[in-house]
Amino acid sequence: MLRTSTQHHVDPGRPGGSFSQPRPRGIIAADFFHVDTALGRRLYALAFLEHGTRRLHITGVTARPTQAWTAQQARNLSADLGTPMESLRFLLRDRDDKYDEAFDTVFKAEELRVIKSAPQAPRMNAHCERIIGTIRREILDHILITGEAHARQVLAAYEIHYNKHRPHQARCQLPPEAQEQPATVHDLENRRLLRTRILGGLINEYRYAA
Repeated sequence: MLRTSTQHHVDPGRPGGSFSQPRPRGIIAADFFHVDTALGRRLYALAFLEHGTRRLHITGVTARPTQAWTAQQARNLSADLGTPMESLRFLLRDRDDKYDEAFDTVFKAEELRVIKSAPQAPRMNAHCERIIGTIRREILDHILITGEAHARQVLAAYEIHYNKHRPHQARCQLPPEAQEQPATVHDLENRRLLRTRILGGLINEYRYAA
């Protein structure tokens, strides 16, 4: 992934170079991660992360991540993003053989340039590596996944939480989909704090009652 400080960054304009900005806004990165079920079955999920907003998209879960399945996930993402795709300039992915020309073509049709990370260089896609680690630490290490449907449910709930409620240090503690800080509450004694339990209380969201 592309870190913002001491890591070397990839330059879309030339191999081995560096991005001119510490946190490029026109990049969306893709990466696979695995989910092991309680019965020992291995599933695969495909995640996309927008570098500028840090918005997370987990497009699907499958036991057989074929090239055709992966290309369909790209088409689903393009349809879901719609106009916001116009703000993106680059797709960053590794050289996994689960990606093929059909996958890349979806993004090229939206005028994105496809950048492949160097072999055995996970730091070139460090933002995705980092969010996958976060997903593991915050949910997958604490829940027994029973199958594909359960994995989709859990990951969808976490995606909503991550995008709408989870503060992000790189965005001044704003969640990815928030545009401004919430209004300051001055009358704390008379305002009731509400808690929403996510995934059976594994994650808690808090807000003041209106």
